[in-house]
Amino acid sequence: MSKPPRPLRSDYRHMSAITPRWRDNDVYAHVNNAVFFEYVDTAVNGWIIEYGGLAVPHGPVVGLVVHSECQFFAALRFPRPVHTGLRVDRLGSSSVTYGVGLFDGDAEEAAAAAAFTHVYVDAQTHRPVPIPDMFRHALEGLRIG
Repeated sequence: MSKPPRPLRSDYRHMSAITPRWRDNDVYAHVNNAVFFEYVDTAVNGWIIEYGGLAVPHGPVVGLVVHSECQFFAALRFPRPVHTGLRVDRLGSSSVTYGVGLFDGDAEEAAAAAAFTHVYVDAQTHRPVPIPDMFRHALEGLRIG
């Protein structure tokens, strides 16, 4: 089975940086694969708080993760910065699937490509609700094409 092509920076709408911690490295001297998911979660939720307009974590609508996956292409290592690329791959009535690329510093090709799906729910009942219009508008800005 062949790997899909590595995503490029241009495949994402929003970029941000994460500073790896010493403890992120494992005994093989690279960032442990489980930590990649922490970076993905940080990239998505950081964008939601800064640009999406949702009141995380105490607003009336919250996103619950229902799916995540990651394709690994290359190692990340402390202390090199990790740049995260973010886009919206699918926007439903109550859910959104984000595409997240993790890049070693200024590298053009991603070290990893992740998918991360939130279902938006009422904070009290945890029942799915339509994505609020203001937030949907912000998400539309992350779509490619």
